[in-house]
Amino acid sequence: MNDLKLAFIGTHGVGKTTLCYGVAARLKARDVVLDIVHEVARRCPLPINQDTNLAAQSWILHTQIADELVAAARHPVVLCDRSVLDNYVYLLLAAGRQPDLEALVDGWLGTYELLVHVPIVDPLQADGTRATDPAFQEAVDRRLLRELQERGLEALRLDPAHRSGWIDTIVAAVTQRLAPPQLPLL
Repeated sequence: MNDLKLAFIGTHGVGKTTLCYGVAARLKARDVVLDIVHEVARRCPLPINQDTNLAAQSWILHTQIADELVAAARHPVVLCDRSVLDNYVYLLLAAGRQPDLEALVDGWLGTYELLVHVPIVDPLQADGTRATDPAFQEAVDRRLLRELQERGLEALRLDPAHRSGWIDTIVAAVTQRLAPPQLPLL
């Protein structure tokens, strides 16, 4: 089995965590050994959402990388409930480009085997942590999609019209990447 790191990307409140757990359950049922890197922003001791700042987003970005390093050292498959790009997008909206962090993000993006973009489908629900302003949610998603395009990054873009099949789509993509390479015949 090949090592694989997948990251769910998208704005807050779109169901990344739910998908992460759903995909993990399906993969574990197939005896895939994996770990989940949980969303770091919920543990951040500094301001998040619209009140975030450079210090907060730097903490989140570096903690995300540290958590991914630990998970990848211990498990062949890692599912990330966010990526460094998501974290950097919140920083871009709050403080603009940061050349030192930009280089770190660019380098780290190469460690993901698969990015899965989760689109906005339903109205935001208050969860006690994340922002509930739909305009902010949409601004984050637009900026994330712009960053994907500008960086030339491919992502599995989930179809908003087929939400019921999202887990199947992701599991199929992961299973294909985990399969051993086909040996040439003769």
